[in-house]
Amino acid sequence: MTHDNRLALEKSPYLLQHRHNPVDWYPWGEEAFNAARAQGKPIFLSVGYATCHWCHVMERESFEDDEVAALLNRSFISIKVDREELPDVDQIYMNAVHAMGMRGGWPMSIVMTPDLKPFFGGTYFPRPNFMHLLLELNRVWTDERHKIDEVSENLVRHLTSNASYVGGDVALSDALFSKAFAYDLTQFDATWGGFSPAPKFPPSMQLRLLLRIHRRTGSEKALEMVTTTLDRMARGGMYDHLGGGFARYSTDAQWLVPHFEKMLYDNAQLSLAYLEAFQATGTPMFAEVARETLDYVLRDMTSPEGGFYSAEDADSEGVEGKFYVWTLEELATHLTAEELELFNRVYGVTRGGNFEHANVLNLQKDFSWAIKADPRLQSAHQKLKAVRDARIHPLKDDKQLSSWNGLMIAAMAKGYQVLRDSRYLEAARRSAQFLQSRLYSDGTLHRRYRDGEVRYAGTLEDYAFVIQGLLTLYEADFQARWVTWALDLQRIQDARFWDEAQGGYFYTPTDAADLLVRTREFTDGALPNPNAIAALSLMQLSALTLEPALKAKAERVFQAAGKPLEQYPGAFAQLLIAIDFYLDDTKEVALIGRLEAEETRKMLETLQGVFAPNKVLALAGPEDTERLPLLEHRPLLQERTTVYVCEDAACRRPTHDIAEVLALVQERRTYALTGVPAMP
Repeated sequence: MTHDNRLALEKSPYLLQHRHNPVDWYPWGEEAFNAARAQGKPIFLSVGYATCHWCHVMERESFEDDEVAALLNRSFISIKVDREELPDVDQIYMNAVHAMGMRGGWPMSIVMTPDLKPFFGGTYFPRPNFMHLLLELNRVWTDERHKIDEVSENLVRHLTSNASYVGGDVALSDALFSKAFAYDLTQFDATWGGFSPAPKFPPSMQLRLLLRIHRRTGSEKALEMVTTTLDRMARGGMYDHLGGGFARYSTDAQWLVPHFEKMLYDNAQLSLAYLEAFQATGTPMFAEVARETLDYVLRDMTSPEGGFYSAEDADSEGVEGKFYVWTLEELATHLTAEELELFNRVYGVTRGGNFEHANVLNLQKDFSWAIKADPRLQSAHQKLKAVRDARIHPLKDDKQLSSWNGLMIAAMAKGYQVLRDSRYLEAARRSAQFLQSRLYSDGTLHRRYRDGEVRYAGTLEDYAFVIQGLLTLYEADFQARWVTWALDLQRIQDARFWDEAQGGYFYTPTDAADLLVRTREFTDGALPNPNAIAALSLMQLSALTLEPALKAKAERVFQAAGKPLEQYPGAFAQLLIAIDFYLDDTKEVALIGRLEAEETRKMLETLQGVFAPNKVLALAGPEDTERLPLLEHRPLLQERTTVYVCEDAACRRPTHDIAEVLALVQERRTYALTGVPAMP
């Protein structure tokens, strides 16, 4: 008979997946720590997330196994953590895994002392290896505790030293971009796009930085790296050609076979990359990919309350990719002969398949994206989408995270600005309203909402990503309430996370408990770096409010990144995006006009459609009395929509002419790429 363990009382879908394990799991917290201290046992910490394929594998092999469970229950206190609920815990112990010289990933397996000091770590272990490790670690714990004490103390010293790193002076100059560009050039796969061998992850932040480098240098190679990568990713199996949206990564170098899980944050960042590429190039494919990705989120990843869900699993019915792949026989059952013949040619379908005797759909190089408009192909898409919808769906991780919602608010708001689809604006508003009503209370932004429960104080990424989402939303609907809330969140973020001694923001608030160290990070991971996002928001808020202290704080964030920024700028793509804003002739655009007026709408469509990322756009009607400082004392002239384009609060003469406004906004400070290796 199966009995629930303590995880049955949790809301996390990942923890609930383990509620029936024979392992005597604890959630992260004092009950577990006290048990370890009282019983004199080491802690086994397992960190993962609900849509993690190898987490499922390790659960089936080990955590559901009675012999493994008996060993864990006898010799360890076992804690299960959802890394998406507690990213601060995950970050600290992932840093420990890296410090041990191992590659990170999930599931993450850590063994530590009752006072939370790690002494062994890794990721997935097959059952025989796992049993051997547990037995050996228990032996060392029992017989050679001094070795454990030495290892754990050294690791803690290392983690503490890294967390207290002093940045030093950084020369904020164009040389940073030349160095980042040169690095990308050496890593670029000219055939398939991307910047790494297999496995290939979508390089959203690098691509958006290269678009900015192209804009300010005119480098066609920078643009080529962007367009090649975006084209190949969308053609490959990592993109869902029937339902829209991207999988987490490609298992091969050709974007052919994905790891099928879909994450909200990937789709938010990729939407922004495709939208900006469309702005920069006018390539219809990029707009269509962005639209289909946002439509996927609206359809499958949006809660009735307006929040965005977190992820969809790679597995269904215990098989990776089963929901997404097709055999030739299945296709022949559902399509006409004419549809089948075209579909197979367009998507490279074969009898043998390209993934375990089935086919992941890949748009073949002989066809342009426009082939998808063919009525035969559209009919095939509709039929197969209906068939797929009737299959057993992968698990949906329906918890809603403030930070990831902030990223998608920005993507939806940008989608509205570029594609002029009001559904995206409504989705961004609803998510912002959901966060404000459900996850923000008593001056605290919380991290997670699920099944009516709000839990965990927000981390830096929650505050930073939500603030950036609100600022992007303001530039879509110009409701000043979003800036007002962003400023409130900024004040809280400054009070709870700012490192006054060294600059930059800690990842956790001042009152965070049960953590070995408070970390400050400036490099990107799967998510954009929150210090970098915060710096960009500070500069945008400074432009809207005319408060130079906000920009000065952004400068301290840049300096806190220190010499590694100068030495390895390729690891700081999001921070360089913010520095590009800082170094450019940034435009502050104040638009005075009635939103319902045709002239105002045309002006907005022009300003929002152009790729001019280093601008801040504000709007007020002529009778509005509550204006942002950027809009104050800006009259409507000649009863026509009037635009004031400024730099550092010094404004050009007001104008009604769209072409003149466009020329002013597109002005930029150019630079030349230096020290770049010769290009073939």
